[in-house]
Amino acid sequence: MSDQTQTILLDTPTALKVRKYRLSAHTKSPFSQDFQKRLIFIGSHPECDLCISEASISRHHAKIELDQNGYRLVDLGSKNGTFIGDVRVNDIYISPHMTFRCGTVDIDFDLGSDTIEVAISQKNHFGDMLGQSVAMREIFGLLERVAPTPATVLVEGESGCGKELVAAAIRQHSDRADKPFVIFDCSAVSKDLIESELFGHVKGAFTGAISDRKGAFLQANGGTLFLDEIGELSLDLQPKLLRALENRMVRPVGSEKTYPIDVRVIAATNRSLAEEVTNGNFREDLYYRLAVIKVNLPPLRQRPEDLPLLIEHFLDDASRKFKRPIPNISFSTLQKLRAYSWPGNIRELKNFIERACLLSSNDRLETKFLNVKPQENPAAGEPGDTDAYVEMVLERQMPFKEAKQNIIEQFESLYWKKLLESTKGNISKAARLADMHRKSVEYIVRKLNLNIRNSSAKDDEAEDCDE
Repeated sequence: MSDQTQTILLDTPTALKVRKYRLSAHTKSPFSQDFQKRLIFIGSHPECDLCISEASISRHHAKIELDQNGYRLVDLGSKNGTFIGDVRVNDIYISPHMTFRCGTVDIDFDLGSDTIEVAISQKNHFGDMLGQSVAMREIFGLLERVAPTPATVLVEGESGCGKELVAAAIRQHSDRADKPFVIFDCSAVSKDLIESELFGHVKGAFTGAISDRKGAFLQANGGTLFLDEIGELSLDLQPKLLRALENRMVRPVGSEKTYPIDVRVIAATNRSLAEEVTNGNFREDLYYRLAVIKVNLPPLRQRPEDLPLLIEHFLDDASRKFKRPIPNISFSTLQKLRAYSWPGNIRELKNFIERACLLSSNDRLETKFLNVKPQENPAAGEPGDTDAYVEMVLERQMPFKEAKQNIIEQFESLYWKKLLESTKGNISKAARLADMHRKSVEYIVRKLNLNIRNSSAKDDEAEDCDE
């Protein structure tokens, strides 16, 4: 990790109190679901927390996110919109016993009394993981508490999200940091050999077993075993893994002896294991044994505010690796990168940065290496910028509302960043120049996670008195 990684200096709490709430969807077959999470997604896609299979519901329609001011309902560029009464909303705080509408489906929001505390890290890194978004700092806050314990951890997330980095960071911050760290990819070993690779075998156990061999559990003894792609493990092997986890003993293939093990297990999958249990592809008892602590890594498209930090980090790494100067990145280029959906997540971003660092000319990062139609060095603010963005949107077949929302968010972020820089962090002055109330500007600063050092605090207070 590069040296620029520092503690976040934002006016954010170290913890949020999350109350249980119920969402009741008025569909043809009405149903209710309880949540006690800081962030949930609503949509027709199976990965959404509240999955509504209705034609008017977009795949990723909206989200409800708790911050220090309350529960925010945010439309995610849905086709048919999100409404409070007859008013279409994009980003609004909702109150208890309120009803909102996604597409044509009314949803009741009822707040309960049960409360849990969610830790929010004040740092933008944990091990080699980077992120300044609240979603990532929530994960860092959880891992900071979990890593020193022996708890088994299940990490779920799309391919390329950095699940192995989570395992490495947990191990790094545990009392097993100097002990073995064994990575076992359940999808990379043939079904016939996976039992032997996990538990070991003795000489003559099967054709080709010419000597005794330790399996992954015994190799990791005293340390940490990372079971990657655990969802690929066959049903007939799952009971054997469950016994090993519960009894802390393993028996090599062909042996009559069992061996005690002291191994911390971290498992990862790009599937939803709960859904796999429902579909009969994964044992329920093994799922609960693995998911003592569950970490859900968000895809990169759900945390675009992390892009600048990640790009800076990967550019720094690529520059050292290839002994090349760090290329400049224009605002128009950053726009295109933010608009891109990143199906390969962090891995794809890193590969793009390395490729672009090697092949870009004139010391500029070029998005043509992302298979986005290039423009001839468009300058920020010129019409060519909009042309380039629209062409990229059409090429990638991005929905109009999503493309429009991206532009609005990028403009809003840049506007307030530049305005607050020009006022040296004086929020009262910025509010006056923007012809807005100071409280509204304070909310925007929090919403955009702007890292503003107010160097004119006394002036700000003086202006408040004048107001």
